[in-house]
Amino acid sequence: MSETRRMVIRLDHVGVSYWLKQSLFKRRKFWALRDVSFDLYEGDSLGVIGKNGVGKSTLLRLLAGVMAPDCGVLENRGVSTSLLSLNLGFLPYLSGRENAILGGMFQGMTRAEIEAKMDDIVRFAELNEFIDQPVSSYSSGMQARLGFSVAFQVQPDVVLIDEVIGVGDADFQQKSVAVMKERIRAKDTTIVFVSHSAALIKELCNRAVWIEDRIVQLEGDAETVLAAYNNFLKTGKKCVEAPSGAG
Repeated sequence: MSETRRMVIRLDHVGVSYWLKQSLFKRRKFWALRDVSFDLYEGDSLGVIGKNGVGKSTLLRLLAGVMAPDCGVLENRGVSTSLLSLNLGFLPYLSGRENAILGGMFQGMTRAEIEAKMDDIVRFAELNEFIDQPVSSYSSGMQARLGFSVAFQVQPDVVLIDEVIGVGDADFQQKSVAVMKERIRAKDTTIVFVSHSAALIKELCNRAVWIEDRIVQLEGDAETVLAAYNNFLKTGKKCVEAPSGAG
């Protein structure tokens, strides 16, 4: 199925490392991602699953162009990306409105374009009178709603979502899932969705990647990958051994 669609991003044996300080004169290299390979196709809804600390958020930052790999090849074939992550945060001393404008402009919109869509952003985020309050007064759920609303107004080629859809009340989660399903059906947006929820990935994604020990264990149709991941949680049996020397 993928062969008939345009490839938009390609990763070939990609790795990302950091130097960790161990003492005043000693440090060691830590691999946040060790060996990651997969192709992303136009119209894909790709789920990324794995336990905490396996490199899922690092992967999204790579796809967003926020960081570059230390080894391997990452090829973006001319698509725009928007990273929606709680970890990126907002400027706490600015209002929700000001953060929405800055966020939209940072992702390629003009100030006039984002201001023209502000009513829709506020309505979808359900912030109403809170939109002009400083973000420091927002709960994590309110920040997630604002970030999600801005990201889906920007309408990039590829939306990168880091767990945000699981934050907030049940009604907003349902509304967010509905919006994602609408985009997926329209096939006008490619989505990469990081989540701990196998159920959400199964519901939203046609393909999935399972990362463990900072390498891709399995990549393919969502049902097959999730079955292997669930088996790992029960039995501890992985698909691929970690490379020697992994941090």
